Formats: sequence, C-alpha cells, structure tokens
Amino acid sequence: MLKTAAATLLIVASVTFGALSFPTPASAQIGIGFSITFAPPPLPVYEQPPIPAPGYIFIPGYWYYGPYGYYWVPGTWVEPPEVGLLWTPGYWGWSDGFFVWNAGYWAPEVGFYGGVVYGFGYPGHGYEGGEWRENRFWYNREVNNVTNVHIENVYSRTVVNNVTVTNISYVGGPGGLSAQPTAQEQRVAHQHHVAATPAQLQHRETAASRPELVASMNHGKPPIAATSKPNNFQSHAVAATRAGGPVMVHATDLPKPEAPRAETPPHATNTAAPRPAAPPPEAESQRQQAELQTRHNQERESLAQMQERDHAYMSQQNANQRQMATMEHQHRQQTQFLEQRQANEMQNLRAPQPPHAAPPPHAAPPHAAPPAAPRNEPNRH
Repeated sequence: MLKTAAATLLIVASVTFGALSFPTPASAQIGIGFSITFAPPPLPVYEQPPIPAPGYIFIPGYWYYGPYGYYWVPGTWVEPPEVGLLWTPGYWGWSDGFFVWNAGYWAPEVGFYGGVVYGFGYPGHGYEGGEWRENRFWYNREVNNVTNVHIENVYSRTVVNNVTVTNISYVGGPGGLSAQPTAQEQRVAHQHHVAATPAQLQHRETAASRPELVASMNHGKPPIAATSKPNNFQSHAVAATRAGGPVMVHATDLPKPEAPRAETPPHATNTAAPRPAAPPPEAESQRQQAELQTRHNQERESLAQMQERDHAYMSQQNANQRQMATMEHQHRQQTQFLEQRQANEMQNLRAPQPPHAAPPPHAAPPHAAPPAAPRNEPNRH
C-alpha cells in the first residue's frame, strides 16, 4: 500500500534555525569514519599550482568530513618528513554499510589508495610523479608544474591517466570503484609508516573552517582547489575548473523520476481462456509505477518548497557563511535521503515477483491398497 506524500515526508525533518548551532571541530571529529552513510562527491577537475621550491612533493586534494559534511582539502606542495619517503593518499572505502576514511601516510613505497585516480602522478595504483635518486627527489615534468623554478633533477615519462578521468572518490559500495590492492601494495601496508606531517594536518583543519570549501556550498567545485604551500589559502591558490560530477544539494537538483516501464508480456504457455475479471500483470505493474512516480514528484515538490522557505528565512536573518553552510548541509542530507529512499521503492516495485505456484493437475485418487492379511498369531491359551 502506497503512503501519502505528506505522511512520508514527515521523516525528512525541516531545518529549524531559531536555535541554530554549529558543532565544534572537536565534537565533529568523533563520528568520522563510523557513521557516514552517503558517498563523498566526485573529485573536482583542477590544475596543479607551480612548485614553491625544490624538495616539495605535491599532495593531491581530497574530500574529508567535518562539521558541515564533506569539504574539500585543497591539494598542496609539502616537504616530506624524511628523505626517501613517498606519500600514499588517503581514500574513502565502503565497509558494512558505511563510508570509512583510510588515512594517508609516508613510506618508502606507495601503497594502496583505493584505485582513486587523484591525478598528478597518481593514476589509481602506484606513483609516477617522481622518484628518489641518491637523496634527491627527481620530478617527472609530465605531471608536475616545475617550470617556474630552476630544477635540474627532472625527467620526462608519459603517464597513462595522469589526470582525473573517472572522478570517483571512493572504493566499494554503490557506484564505487572495484579496485583491489596488488601484492606489492599489500606488502607496503605492513611496512613502517610515517603519519601526515603537522603542516598537512593544519592544512586540513584550516580547510574545515572555510565554509566555501563545503561540498553543499560549492556543489563539488571548490573555489580553492589547490595551493602552493600548506595552510596558505590567500596567494598562489587555484580554483577548480569544474565539478567532477553532480552534487545533489536541493530537491530541485534531483533528476526527474523515470517514467513507468512498459512491461513485455511473457509468452503464453497456458492455452486455457484468460479470466476477464483479472487485469493483465503488466498493466497492473505500470499502474503501480505511475502511482509511485506521482507520489515521488509530490514529495520532491514538498521538499523543494520547504528548502526554499529555509533560504528565505536565512536571507531575512542576514545569516553568515557558517549558518548557510549548516543549512545547506542539512538540505543535502534531506535530498540524499529522499533520493535514496525513492530509488529503493521504485527498485522494489520493479523487481520481478515470484510466480504463483500453479495448482497440481487433477488426477484420479490412487487405488486403495488391499487390506493386509491378518498374521497368524500363536494361541496363547
């Protein structure tokens, strides 16, 4: 039985701004990697800023999770903590119904990073951006912007997929990558690792405090996609040229529900005359799909109107960027929840139903077996 739009939409809570609160970074960090049920956005497309000086290694940007939801940590040039170490980027992975962050690390070799094509020498497996030779890092000029400074330790090597092409930012789960670690990457996983440097951590914390880097605010196209140095968001920063894919923030961003499918009736195998009182199964399926599509449209319109009222209220209150980011994060959660539930409902409705078991053919009852002959019992008298 299909529910009404109003009853169903009650589970999508409205944003209440009279007591708007903003979680502190400390409290927001508690749930990271444990209760994130929605996938991170696609990776944006951006250019690499010029290297600030010899000895730096470029760390590609990534989506992280904070007080406003997913936010972009700009790519940046970083000095490695030790000579001979390379950076393995972190990545999002699907595990037991949640998206979990696997932190990056420094090691003599690059390990598994989910098959994510971060670009700039990270084609999904391994690293082609440079290599260490006798305590000096040599740069592959094909994937590094090193023309602005005088660097002699450079070489040229073409890298397949040296820019982001798939833009998928996670492995496993619905729509995710299907990469598996190689034997070498499994070996690297058991080697000694060095955690991200303090400059890298500070860079990420600063990004978390900038609402314009939140996915629900920039729709997957961060205005600061990469910087020349960690924690320097003012100068020598580059913006994303485009988003890597759609980021659904509002109900109006959702694609229109699919029209009911015309079911092809199966080949008849029963030559008996059809019963006129029962409608054809394909007609009943189309009727149910049309009814569900109508309800889905009503739900989206109701949610869109509610979100428009939220925008009008925040405009009247002259809300700041943080309040707007909090609102848009809640809007994105509402929209994603609605999209996921509606997709599940339509998929369940279109799933083929098991055929009803046909009654067994009428057959004559088996002949009764003749009564067993009485056994000769010995005379007990």
